Amino acid sequence: MGDAELGRDEIPPGTLYLLILNSLAVRGRLHGYEIAECIERGSDDVLQVEEGSLYPALQRMLIKGWVTAEWGTTAGNRRARYYTLTAAGKKQLRIEVSQFERVMGAIARVIQTA
Repeated sequence: MGDAELGRDEIPPGTLYLLILNSLAVRGRLHGYEIAECIERGSDDVLQVEEGSLYPALQRMLIKGWVTAEWGTTAGNRRARYYTLTAAGKKQLRIEVSQFERVMGAIARVIQTA
């Protein structure tokens, strides 16, 4: 039985940045596992965040200056990289939300005419 059959889906293409940025805006400083958990719980466990997508996206976001990262220790006493939203990341979040709303509106219009 595949993940989709269990009610869990992969993140739609083009929305991972939006979901990561939003998680950091809402919850503050988080490490990768906490970001994935935040997205999964926030979607009532419908969306599944793959490590193979999350960490490369975070790396690209670091390069773009949307987040900063620093090493820290988790509650379980493990070493982890913690990510924090920057001013540029907050601006990008507004852009991502606007683009998402525009695309979803367009998709809704197409579906309604079908």
